[in-house]
Amino acid sequence: MYDTDKRKLLSALSHGAIFFSTLFVSIGVPIAILFVSEDPVVKENAKESINFHFNVWLWGGILGAIIALLLFISFGLLSIVLWIPVVLGYLLHWGLTIWAIINVLGDPNKSFRYPLIFRLI
Repeated sequence: MYDTDKRKLLSALSHGAIFFSTLFVSIGVPIAILFVSEDPVVKENAKESINFHFNVWLWGGILGAIIALLLFISFGLLSIVLWIPVVLGYLLHWGLTIWAIINVLGDPNKSFRYPLIFRLI
């Protein structure tokens, strides 16, 4: 029914778009794929990627605000220690994205669902 190679490419591109930048530019790829593709699995992967983008920004903003507050309160004395959650956050977000790409390439007929995220779309 649907081209498997095209499905793999578009699904992997939807999830991998978050690597393009951490700015708002990267969300444009899954949004464009969502509107252009007619494949239901690709559409589901694009929606999941958009939701993951929102979650990364939400948790990044919360973490950034907490770190900024703690740095202000401690006069910068906690600066080295506070980089640990930032590094762990990036490793988690990159790890989940790589996991998603591996899953959609391994089983192109199934949409990937990120664990423990808020789904707005």
